[in-house]
Amino acid sequence: MSGKDYVEKDYYKVLGVPKDASATEIKKTYRKLAREFHPDANKGDTKAEERFKDISEAYDVLSDEKRRKEYDEARSLFANGGFRPGGPGGTGSYSFDFGDLFSGSQGGGQGGLGDVFGGLFNRGGRQAQPRRGADVETEVTLSFEEAVDGATVPLRMTSQAPCRLCNGTGAKAGTTPRVCPTCVGSGTVSRGQGAFALSEPCRDCRGRGMIVDDPCPDCHGSGRASSARTMQVRIPAGVQDAQRIRLKGKGAQGERGGQSGDLYVTVHVDAHPVFGRKGDNLTVSVPVTFPEAALGGTIEVPTLNGPSVKLKLPPGSANGLTLRARGKGATRKDGTRGDLLVTVEVVVPQHVTGDALAALEQYREATASDDPRAALFRAAKGA
Repeated sequence: MSGKDYVEKDYYKVLGVPKDASATEIKKTYRKLAREFHPDANKGDTKAEERFKDISEAYDVLSDEKRRKEYDEARSLFANGGFRPGGPGGTGSYSFDFGDLFSGSQGGGQGGLGDVFGGLFNRGGRQAQPRRGADVETEVTLSFEEAVDGATVPLRMTSQAPCRLCNGTGAKAGTTPRVCPTCVGSGTVSRGQGAFALSEPCRDCRGRGMIVDDPCPDCHGSGRASSARTMQVRIPAGVQDAQRIRLKGKGAQGERGGQSGDLYVTVHVDAHPVFGRKGDNLTVSVPVTFPEAALGGTIEVPTLNGPSVKLKLPPGSANGLTLRARGKGATRKDGTRGDLLVTVEVVVPQHVTGDALAALEQYREATASDDPRAALFRAAKGA
């Protein structure tokens, strides 16, 4: 990116956020736009691809606290199209037109404010500085079992990387770039203006220090291209729905030897027809008969991907009682497992006939003096 681009492009406008937006707001907006304009979701749409590149470029600057500060300082220096430092003794001013600043002509020597602007544009010397690759966002959907036990899944991602055809040189196969005669390979030129010498990116080579006479047909001379790759990613056991996992160094490749960005994977988990999840514990509802609830006994309970377990049901178990099968839940980070929480659901028969009906009638007569609602009425009357 040239220094001119660094100053002229309004990254806040690209993301549609205010200049005082928080880091969280910038990240949230970027993730929404990245999903909307991702090349995989807009096959063959070149406008969407360009928009995705602009969004990624803007987020690359605004998500980095140091680079965002430098960017804001650079734009404030050139606010209203000019820079007017105070003259000798605090009187008068030197006016620098924004267009002249990036006109591409070469003037006086290095030094003065040139060093300041070189720092702002990350071009403090003749060598272009390494640049960290952009972070990449993607999503994956797992089955309930995969989320509990962990899984290795293939992820197909599209990000910016050095062009494979030209190996990042920007030149067509069989040709090589030549040193820019204007900046002599430095990527910057100096322009004298009164008592100051301002350093600016070379317009002839766009700050690269090299000129491509015969551009690569794939990247059109930029040296960068969209790269699609499939990688195997290990999702740890116990991951939960909507959890965001960071994989360091698995994002877009850096430029000029810079480190790669990070990969952020948002996990979606499909529901299970029998089991649910509460943190590290699994949940299941088990129906029991009225006699089992009243008299107690032993009930058999299914587990996820394992043999069933038998739990003791105490006499007089109420509907909604929760039993616990230890170690039958989801895997924790330390390798241990949570518990299986078993909720008892007392099943009331819809149709009762014959001996069962007679037995229930006898039971009702035997317990006629036991009113389960008596305490309720006493409490309602304040007794």
